[in-house]
Amino acid sequence: MVAGLALCALPPAVPLLTTPIAYMARETLIDPPDRENERLVENTFYLTQGITVSQWLLPVAKGVAFRAGYVAVGISVDASGRLSGTPSRVGTFIAPVGLCTGQSCEQQLITLVVLGNVPWEPRELTFPGRAGVPFDGEIGINGGPQGVIPTFSVTDHAKLPAGVTIGPDGHVGGVPQAAGISEVPVRVCVAGNCAGVVVRLIIV
Repeated sequence: MVAGLALCALPPAVPLLTTPIAYMARETLIDPPDRENERLVENTFYLTQGITVSQWLLPVAKGVAFRAGYVAVGISVDASGRLSGTPSRVGTFIAPVGLCTGQSCEQQLITLVVLGNVPWEPRELTFPGRAGVPFDGEIGINGGPQGVIPTFSVTDHAKLPAGVTIGPDGHVGGVPQAAGISEVPVRVCVAGNCAGVVVRLIIV
């Protein structure tokens, strides 16, 4: 409750430049902020303690710049909206960021959830299939922080066989058009803790 009152009492004129604010450095116990007037595509970011951050704030409108400053202990945002740094404390942090269009600036609250570093590994990387028959596989992971959904991204789409897809949820789908063996590089991220793997597709 005290943290919530401190956040509500924050004057709108306080600059978001280079000095961390005390409430940003503590685990936040207030209710989630009102998201009715969202100005960002995503406002909640899952990070891992001790893992370098490289994520971006994506504004809904075009031509938006960000006011540089700290958003949590060890984490800052630059004028392009890039979050960088290394989170040093586990917890949930709610902080304002400034979005500017021309000379007009507004504040938007973002939530950073910093989780402990829990090791993980891919559960399945080899998928057999038949030409003309739909794929229905799942990469998945073992380990990692509980309740965190991993994300998957193909880093070289040219390596995918014709007709086959690997979605951001790790689902291997589509209908392979021809037989062959393909090795597809995929980047897997769990709360900002990322690693590259190779998915092997064996089509007969």
